[in-house]
Amino acid sequence: MQTLTVSLNERSYPIFIGESLLTQAVCYQSYLQGKQVLIVSNTTVAPLYLAQVENTLNTLGYQVASYILPDGEQFKNMAHVESIFTQLLEKRFNRDCALVALGGGVVGDMTGFAAACYQRGVSFLQIPTTLLAQVDSSVGGKTGVNHPLGKNMIGAFKQPNAVLADTSVLDTLNDREYAAGLAEVIKYGLIRDEPFLDWLEQNMADLVARDKKILAEAITRSCQNKADVVAADELEANDVRALLNLGHTFGHAIETAMGYGVWLHGEAVATGMLMAADLSWRLGWLTQDEVLRVKRILLAAQLPIIPPIDISPEQFLQLMAVDKKVLAGKLRLVLLQKLGQALVTADFPLATLVQTLSAGEHLGGDDE
Repeated sequence: MQTLTVSLNERSYPIFIGESLLTQAVCYQSYLQGKQVLIVSNTTVAPLYLAQVENTLNTLGYQVASYILPDGEQFKNMAHVESIFTQLLEKRFNRDCALVALGGGVVGDMTGFAAACYQRGVSFLQIPTTLLAQVDSSVGGKTGVNHPLGKNMIGAFKQPNAVLADTSVLDTLNDREYAAGLAEVIKYGLIRDEPFLDWLEQNMADLVARDKKILAEAITRSCQNKADVVAADELEANDVRALLNLGHTFGHAIETAMGYGVWLHGEAVATGMLMAADLSWRLGWLTQDEVLRVKRILLAAQLPIIPPIDISPEQFLQLMAVDKKVLAGKLRLVLLQKLGQALVTADFPLATLVQTLSAGEHLGGDDE
């Protein structure tokens, strides 16, 4: 087991990374307040892993209850967060209770949001069961739900007490969900860690094949990048943390337009990252060969790179205007000054953005 730390002074917490952590008492002790624990999971993950977590917590003397959500991005809404509140109230959980999120990013986001709100804040612990959640959404304290008009527009910052990234649970993850997680891994190389990007290009075949050693290294390096960014800018006060949203403004527009759950989050982000690279090229920051390099690593990870043909540039612009990075009515995007160095900017001509939104399968120009 490896342990990283998200350094936030008195609110610092560990990220445990390794195999078979669900049954390791050391990963729970000291990180769950009180004795009442509600495990929130979903219909896919609970049959696989809930019993292990319940048994471990029961052995440690906790009063354990569980609540199972339906599985899917389309259920990430206020109604299902309210159902978590109902469980807590019906079971008379008090202010020193704890929530445990056992699932992917949807479960983690909703459980964290419920923990931020219930009795004005209770502790919670993240046990991410998808690659995307292990390398990104479980770390950093962003929680919330979707609205029909915009993704992740309702939420709160709520840091977990600990994150348990058990690599063993990824054995049951399907190939599509696994590939979606690789999008967020690649993101770290693109925005701030070019040596990691080089490493990913060299090892992508083994990573796709789920080589245990390569996978553990990818998770560790991704989590370290995320931890460093969160420590530098927890609440997105100075745009450092916003760099983690490379491709997300484009991607969220795709998810909203197509209907939550039709495109996986990582799939939409992958296409969004290539769109961001394309716009960076059109602005003169990247070469065409560098955009091709982005395209090739996304394809090697078995990710989509072409936005849906039925989203017009006008619809893209409407949906992108509903974004948390919009300030004073101006759309700001995360773009690439070069590979390994991102920035947040509103300094781009609308006509150039429309060219990217209209490029379709020709993103980055014709490469062959």
